[in-house]
Amino acid sequence: MTTTEQAEPAPRRRRGRPGYDQSAILRAAVEMFNRRGYDATSMGDLAKELGLTKPAIYHHVTSKEQLLGQALDDALDELTAVVTEASREPAGRSAYERLREVVRRSVEVLVAHQPSVTLLLRVRGNSEVELAALERRRWLDDRLAALVADAVAEGALRDDVPPALVSRLLFGMVNSLAEWYRPDGAYDQAMVAAAITSIAFDGLARHET
Repeated sequence: MTTTEQAEPAPRRRRGRPGYDQSAILRAAVEMFNRRGYDATSMGDLAKELGLTKPAIYHHVTSKEQLLGQALDDALDELTAVVTEASREPAGRSAYERLREVVRRSVEVLVAHQPSVTLLLRVRGNSEVELAALERRRWLDDRLAALVADAVAEGALRDDVPPALVSRLLFGMVNSLAEWYRPDGAYDQAMVAAAITSIAFDGLARHET
């Protein structure tokens, strides 16, 4: 062999069909769970949708329930971080300011993770994975209600609506986007976030009598 005739490197061996890694499989699973229902979707259905064998999928995940858990974590992790940050009471920021920021950023999170959030809103606690996700949602409601109570104590919000109810209504407004919002639609993310924040907090504003 001459110096100009270099041996070609051996091609890397790939497991499964090229182009489908764990994240791609998860995205396809979430789409199918939303379209067909989690219980009505089997791993065989997912394999057929992707053009893979079931063993190729099981190389990446152990079960359909693991895919569900990963999807629900995707829906909850970033929002949990947003609420946790707002609950730390940083110096110089009122509870009212932090509450408005949570609502605005929660719109961003939903838009970025809309398929996973849509799936989260449909779970009913039929498994340990679903029960854990519902518990995390309750924690978020509780933290947001505490932030509402702090804003009321500051005198920034009206005090005639229970904080727990306000929390549910705020998250309810944001979560409604999962049913109708489209990134390529008439309203961009910033406009929707501003509208929800303005409408919610104009209604919650404390009015002197």
